[in-house]
Amino acid sequence: MRLPARRILDALVVALLVAFATNGAAPAFAADPPDAERYAKVIADPVRTDQDHTLDASRHPAEFLPFTGAKPGMMALDISAGAGYTSQLIALAVAPDGKLWAQAQRIGPSLTKRMTDHPQPNLIVVERSFEDPVPPDAPPLDLITIVNNYHDISYLPVDRAKMNARLFAALKPGGHLVVVDHSARPGTGTRDGKTLHRIDEAVVRDELMAAGFALEAEGRFLRNPNDPRTESSNNPKEPTDKFALRFVKR
Repeated sequence: MRLPARRILDALVVALLVAFATNGAAPAFAADPPDAERYAKVIADPVRTDQDHTLDASRHPAEFLPFTGAKPGMMALDISAGAGYTSQLIALAVAPDGKLWAQAQRIGPSLTKRMTDHPQPNLIVVERSFEDPVPPDAPPLDLITIVNNYHDISYLPVDRAKMNARLFAALKPGGHLVVVDHSARPGTGTRDGKTLHRIDEAVVRDELMAAGFALEAEGRFLRNPNDPRTESSNNPKEPTDKFALRFVKR
């Protein structure tokens, strides 16, 4: 039996206030009840699917959204949008005046179905290469996200330095790039990208800092110290250890 919408929203607000108060990686955030309620409404929005709500248990949107700092009016880009879980969250968070471009190298049926079932005027799907992922009509961006996909890009024939330079150029000064991914064991580099669908966090840090980004914050909300990092993230026995990094363009 489903809980009443008001009780769901109240529970999400509490979770978000806890996230604001305890996320030591994001000292710029305060425990702001209006922001917490706004994010809770995004998570509870009826446009989101049952599958989205199932994924919430492992994606932690109540912590992820405040970590990104997504706010109404922002211009945002989600790289490698997949089925659109993150794209839709951010699009809802920046609505009504903001926009989200959902980039995919090839637009898949799941993303097409999401947009067909529930069109959102401010969610724009674009099919572009990873090396040139920013649509030419996009204004300077406030936020870019790459969630659980940097490891996939690492084993594709992609010039990541070119991609990262393009992302850096697309952001406004003060704009943010947020990367979340499944942790590989330290020192493994990109070796486990295709097999275990993981990446060494140090690779992501080094490559993005080489592109000019400064590391601003680390989120602990997806960490799992019990993950041995030796199994595929596609079918883990327990939740994977994931890093969340927020970079800024100074």
